[in-house]
Amino acid sequence: MRAIVTGGAGFIGSNLVDALVARGDDVSVIDDLSSGRERNLAGALQDGAVLHRADVRDAPAITEIVAGARPQTVFHLAAQVDVRRSLADPGHDARTNVEGTINVLEAARLAGCERVVFSSTGGAIYGDTEQLPTPESVAPLPMAAYGQSKFCAERYLGLYERLYGLSTIALRFGNVYGPRQDPHGEAGVIAIFCGRLLRGEPPTIYGDGTQTRDYIFVADLVQALLSAGEATAGGVVNIGTETETTVLELLRVLSAHHGPGAPEPRFEPARTGEIDRSCLDATLARDVLGWRASTPIADGLRQTYDAVPAAG
Repeated sequence: MRAIVTGGAGFIGSNLVDALVARGDDVSVIDDLSSGRERNLAGALQDGAVLHRADVRDAPAITEIVAGARPQTVFHLAAQVDVRRSLADPGHDARTNVEGTINVLEAARLAGCERVVFSSTGGAIYGDTEQLPTPESVAPLPMAAYGQSKFCAERYLGLYERLYGLSTIALRFGNVYGPRQDPHGEAGVIAIFCGRLLRGEPPTIYGDGTQTRDYIFVADLVQALLSAGEATAGGVVNIGTETETTVLELLRVLSAHHGPGAPEPRFEPARTGEIDRSCLDATLARDVLGWRASTPIADGLRQTYDAVPAAG
């Protein structure tokens, strides 16, 4: 299969690229390298993957690259993912997540692409809800521009299905973690905690630490993406573990893995746009993709912690 992965030099994208190359696909990567790292693709590039440095906001460039690659499937992962930045600069967030998605969809349509798989978000779209685990039927109530822009982008997938018959699916991810997540970045509390523990610095907890998320290991997520690329189902599908984990529990497990001398956390006020609880109902993913998460969080946390020195 010929595939394009936008954002393919990033944390999730590079793990997906590795899996596609490993199964023998012809893979092209689009990434502006603003947050992705070419080193994440070192093995894949040696094995034949091709990297195109381009911004999804640049419609002519994206159209030209996709036309040249003639992909059967586009995995659209390029995005602005920082909740805080989305609130500080919602225009930038929308240009990347909405306009960028439109550019990818239009390029895919013009190139005769068969399938577009879009990386969306669960908790940031649903907002605070009492229905946990949360199914796709719950009305979206985003609490940040990031969630709003992803929800808007999902609607464009539906538009391209209705107008042009383009086969699309949006996967609403839980909180993804695992090797290659940037321990110095703004997104990904697990990687940030790992980095701070390894440097002997106190991890920062915003709020009281009882807020929960549905943490999904990146290898499990990659399997969901591969399944979505091969399936015919459309619409939106949650990709999560159906398990809530508090920030305090994350730190407890990571500190135990670190061993004696793990720094104590410091607490700061809760941040605007952060929801209290998030957990995704993955029933639909099991039904239409044949997928379920398989990595226990303790195992995933250990693998993530052990990978940080090499990644950072």
